[in-house]
Amino acid sequence: MAATLLDQLAGYARERVAQAKAARPLEQLEAEARSMNCSTGFPFERALKGDDIAFICECKKASPSKGLIAPEFPYLQIAKEYEAAGAAAISVLTEPRWFLGSDSYLQEIAAAVNIPCLRKDFTVDEYMIYEAKLLGAAAVLLIVSLLDGPALRRFISLCDGLGLSALVEAHDEPEIKMALEAGARVIGVNNRNLKDFSVDTGNSERLRSLVPQGIIFVAESGIKTAEDIESMRRAGVNAVLVGEALMTSPDKRAALNALRGDESYGGQDKGLRDET
Repeated sequence: MAATLLDQLAGYARERVAQAKAARPLEQLEAEARSMNCSTGFPFERALKGDDIAFICECKKASPSKGLIAPEFPYLQIAKEYEAAGAAAISVLTEPRWFLGSDSYLQEIAAAVNIPCLRKDFTVDEYMIYEAKLLGAAAVLLIVSLLDGPALRRFISLCDGLGLSALVEAHDEPEIKMALEAGARVIGVNNRNLKDFSVDTGNSERLRSLVPQGIIFVAESGIKTAEDIESMRRAGVNAVLVGEALMTSPDKRAALNALRGDESYGGQDKGLRDET
């Protein structure tokens, strides 16, 4: 059976970890991470607990399905625009091959803004969690389909000990169950199937009822209009992660206002497109 893109992403993540460990041993990285402030109060989770839907806005140069999204990528300017526009948090891609991300993007953005940052990568080893802490992240992405139950529980526990939040990403009912059993406090439902990249925004709405109200629920991918956001509101979604719909807009504040349903901005058709 041919490897899916997700398999390839995970495999390359393992290669990256092996190279990084050769240059900087795990024990050294862990000691450095644990020497930092680990009593953070989990700012990522606090930022997503508002009266209305919170927006996690993504800094992303490219994606596997769309190719190059932002040939010019003034990531610090983009992050500051997101913050000024009222983003609750910023998601920063650090995967270098398919998303053209970089650890330095995260490190610089986290130092430049006053809202929490998520390291969006394909976490396959505890090494990457210690890296996230040292880069200034407030949260890491854990994808259920890449981890077995014991690893997921171990990684969430490790995040807790470092003062990091874990955004635990699921795509279907068995993965939601696995996330809950592992103790996830933030569950993201990806509307994009990472095996074949098809998108179904109804996925979040269908799975919302499976997650208890005390757990933060994040809808990810395919969200591009105010109508999409309103559907998420009705479903009781706490936050949305939006990528290309904002990355392709020249005016981040106007685009975010359009998604919120602010009628002073003339429309969802002005450059708001699907995202990965």
